[in-house]
Amino acid sequence: MERFGFVGLPNAGKSSLYNALTGGGALAAPYAFATTDPNVGVAKIFDQRLDALARMSQSRNVVAASVQINDIGGLVEGASQGEGLGNKFLAGIREVDAIVFVLRAFQDGDVPGPTDPLEHLRVVETELALADLETVEDRIEKRRRAAKGDRSVLAEVAALDAALAALSEGTPLYRATLTGEQREELRPHFLLTAKPVLAVVNVGEDQLDEVDSIIEPVGRELGDSPVFGACIQLEAEAALLDPDERAELLDGLGLGEGALPRFVRAAYHALGLRTFFTTGEKETRAWTFRVGSRAPECAGRIHTDFERGFIRAETIHWDELLELGSWPAARDVGKLRVEGKEYVVVDGDVMEFRFNV
Repeated sequence: MERFGFVGLPNAGKSSLYNALTGGGALAAPYAFATTDPNVGVAKIFDQRLDALARMSQSRNVVAASVQINDIGGLVEGASQGEGLGNKFLAGIREVDAIVFVLRAFQDGDVPGPTDPLEHLRVVETELALADLETVEDRIEKRRRAAKGDRSVLAEVAALDAALAALSEGTPLYRATLTGEQREELRPHFLLTAKPVLAVVNVGEDQLDEVDSIIEPVGRELGDSPVFGACIQLEAEAALLDPDERAELLDGLGLGEGALPRFVRAAYHALGLRTFFTTGEKETRAWTFRVGSRAPECAGRIHTDFERGFIRAETIHWDELLELGSWPAARDVGKLRVEGKEYVVVDGDVMEFRFNV
């Protein structure tokens, strides 16, 4: 399961965000290092397509796609040199597939710490970049020596040189002008700032009308990386309500479905993850696959036998199936496509697989 790590300064709202998404009981306290060991939980991917298909099929069971959430704890200045619980927290970040910066903008005199999200971003980016700089400096000379006897290592050395130049200027690698080939060469080094990033700016309830202007400077800094504004405390409280009450509360505040579902979907897509569906009276389920996967690979997400003995896939896009009203109706009017081993699955496909082992 793909893993996202929540990273930020103490008291930014990481544990409250974790609780809101996972239903967990992580301690959310107004002092530094309330989280000393990572909290690990699972967050469902909010997907209205899944619910619509389940209603159509009158499914007895509904299973959403999900991702793993790691609430890593608070970084402080000097974390890259071991300050606070720096080494322990940096090791936790190294294990995740993508980083979610949780940046504080809310004002509360009872909660210590800066309230400028750009200040939060500056500290965490600096510490991650310094940790990566140390890693690259430790490895680059060894790889240069290896390249003298093996020219295939030259591309890796060039990528490390490019990373060293960027990190020496304090530029995280997700903001550096590296080529796709260079990023691929750096992958085995598990550098912190080579991971995809997103940001959640934690605003107060009294700042909900200003969210766009509050997150805009963070968006400028992070460029193409998705940035969301959310009153995490409010959405954490809403997450405890039943679905109808939650929808009524968020809608009454003009928040629609809330920021968290949009954030989770963006996080999911940031890792190149997409969803296909299976549906029937017994169960409607969302299955995760990576962009570019072919039909047999997606069949293997259900069971390895499906991939090993793949014959064909019957498929239709979710909205077309809903319009027709049922899988048998789609078959009757000839709308189910028969796809073979080379078919590249599309986000939103509804599929049935034929196999023989």
